[in-house]
Amino acid sequence: MPYVRRHAEGRVDALFSEAAPDAQELLPSTHPEVMAFLGGGETAAFNALDLDFVRVTEDLIYTLIEKGLLQFTDLPLEAQRKLDARDSFRKHRVTGALDLLVRRDAD
Repeated sequence: MPYVRRHAEGRVDALFSEAAPDAQELLPSTHPEVMAFLGGGETAAFNALDLDFVRVTEDLIYTLIEKGLLQFTDLPLEAQRKLDARDSFRKHRVTGALDLLVRRDAD
């Protein structure tokens, strides 16, 4: 999440990885103003928001399943496949990163 500096008119005119005297406001990288500043325009900003919303939807589905309000098998098969694929990818990515830190002694 970058710190932003705003122009006198209120537009973002600079991004920083750390706070600066004139850049104390922290915005998510997917914020429309950050995306517009980076040249992504409204379409890229909207796509980034869609990606964030996908994660919210996924979390909602798993919350409903955990509370017993929805069964995974109630979902259409294609939705089950997509959720499984995302879950598998996330676990693989995290596990893969953590495996790099595991010490493996040679026998």
